[in-house]
Amino acid sequence: MSVVAAYMVPHPPLIVPKVGRGNEACVQETIDAYEKVADEIAALAPDTIIISSPHASLFTDYFAISSGKMGVGSMASFGAPAVAFKEEYDEELVKKISLISVEKEFPAGTLGEVSRELDHGVMVPLWFIRKKYTGYKLVRIGLSGLSLTAHYSFGEIINEAVEELGRKVVYIASGDLSHKLQEDGPYGFAPEGPEYDRRIMDVCSRAAFGELFDFTDLFRECAAECGHRSFVIMAGVLDGKAVEAHELSHQDVTGVGYGICTFRPTGPDERRHFLKDYFDKSRKAIDERKEMSDEYVKLARQSLENYITKGIRMAIPADVPAEMRDRRAGAFVSIHKNGKLRGCIGTILPTKDSLAEEIITNAISASTQDPRFNPIDEEELPWLDVKVDVLGDPEQIDGLDKLDVKKYGVIVTTGDRTGLLLPDLEGVDTVEEQVAIAFQKGGIKTDEEVFLYRFEVIRHT
Repeated sequence: MSVVAAYMVPHPPLIVPKVGRGNEACVQETIDAYEKVADEIAALAPDTIIISSPHASLFTDYFAISSGKMGVGSMASFGAPAVAFKEEYDEELVKKISLISVEKEFPAGTLGEVSRELDHGVMVPLWFIRKKYTGYKLVRIGLSGLSLTAHYSFGEIINEAVEELGRKVVYIASGDLSHKLQEDGPYGFAPEGPEYDRRIMDVCSRAAFGELFDFTDLFRECAAECGHRSFVIMAGVLDGKAVEAHELSHQDVTGVGYGICTFRPTGPDERRHFLKDYFDKSRKAIDERKEMSDEYVKLARQSLENYITKGIRMAIPADVPAEMRDRRAGAFVSIHKNGKLRGCIGTILPTKDSLAEEIITNAISASTQDPRFNPIDEEELPWLDVKVDVLGDPEQIDGLDKLDVKKYGVIVTTGDRTGLLLPDLEGVDTVEEQVAIAFQKGGIKTDEEVFLYRFEVIRHT
């Protein structure tokens, strides 16, 4: 057997009558769609239900799978302690997913679970299902702070475990859509909110899962969605399968988007290996950008590749232009992988005898010594985007009116603490935001007396 159906569902606690106390009537369309989902699951009679939830244990670099024999929980925190759950876990399937993850050196398993209590992202779907079907065991999956591609890969691992054990499984991707749909909603309004809901419902109604990678981190953050990574895991579970998709409902009456779609695999389809397609497309684009890179970026890439593959710091190549040999300047080297920052380290003022040496040194540091990340390994090299920012001389200023977030970077300093932010960064749209982040990076309190500097940057990509 295998995954016989998958569902994209929301998890508003108010949808449970003892929580909503009559207010649930405002989402009747969602309730009706949920009842259809529960009917379908009861008819399928799966051995196991797997639920991925944004409110299960979450780590930045690890996917947590709930362990043990049972999971218990209640809606007590929502004023309904009588709505309680006691769910038996599919220990064999949990063990198999964990084992395959270890074999593939993938960061997933049962280590470090923060809370064993069931969360409402799991309990809301189960509240509908248990009214009609109870003959299942449960697997509860948490999300992570890793890339969307990692979430898709985890879905592939889950499916591999399901097929190895011959389980009949239903997968539920629990997650609300945007939380920024109405000015008078609990989270306010952002224009990205309704745009996210429109796009995600379109993508899922067509089961066009490759397009899930097109939602940038910044866009999803501005939309304040909570389910996207859950949906991507589900897409990975359905990798390589033809899928019949149906949109059952979409509501935004509470200021939060609730979408329900159903997905039925109908057989293999070699055209639907979306992660492979994404990597092939990304690799081609990166190769094209490599060819178009200027001498600054080529030097940074050559430096980090040489160090990671050989463990040797390279000398300045003979063909490096004189402008890099003869000039001294501070420089930042930034590295991205699959659209996410993978390392960034630089110098405000020159510390080496030449700009070329500055770039060589900072490229090595950005790829191996950024404390926010593990060192880059050799297998990652084909997927890296590299850029170099060469800093002009800092100029002291006496107020924020002398800044321009697109043109100038900012340095905030007091005593032995310094915070710096480069100009023209995605998601930093105002001078106030730029300076606030620089304060934060320097560990400087906003009420401390500081010196402000601005600098211009020449960006090489």
